[in-house]
Amino acid sequence: MSKAFTSEEAPDEPALVVPRAPLPAGVANFVTPRGLELLRQEQRLRELERSRLDAIAEPAEKARALAAWSERVRALEERLQSAVLVEPQGQPRDEVRFGASVRVRAEGGSERRYQIVGVDEADPEQGRVAFTSPLARALLGLKLGDSALVRTPRGEDELEVVANEYEATSA
Repeated sequence: MSKAFTSEEAPDEPALVVPRAPLPAGVANFVTPRGLELLRQEQRLRELERSRLDAIAEPAEKARALAAWSERVRALEERLQSAVLVEPQGQPRDEVRFGASVRVRAEGGSERRYQIVGVDEADPEQGRVAFTSPLARALLGLKLGDSALVRTPRGEDELEVVANEYEATSA
């Protein structure tokens, strides 16, 4: 039987490592206190994960797992080293800035809340948008009552800032 049809080649395949969210070149890696704590928690989990990899008996499988783990750790350490903590109490209360929880009203009257966060903390389903996203860039710098035209999959939407606040420093 040809080796091409056996499972012996599977361990030679490179390990799949899902890349971190991209940070544009030259852009600071801003993080909220919560975002920094999440990165630190991830670092602790990666350290625990390393000890489990030692239990893998198959050498090829262990090598792939260690390569993937090393790549994830390298990317995480890079993000931690480049992190620029932005404290909420240092932000102007009357202006949408990094870390703000901003409530906006669409033309039809519906309201939504977004928090502008770092790229690793972004979770659109939870209303956390990366400061590099088009939505966040449209809102940054606005004050109460200001509006921004934002492109959405449905077309253009005019959003008016109706509330702006910052969470306490506790992560």
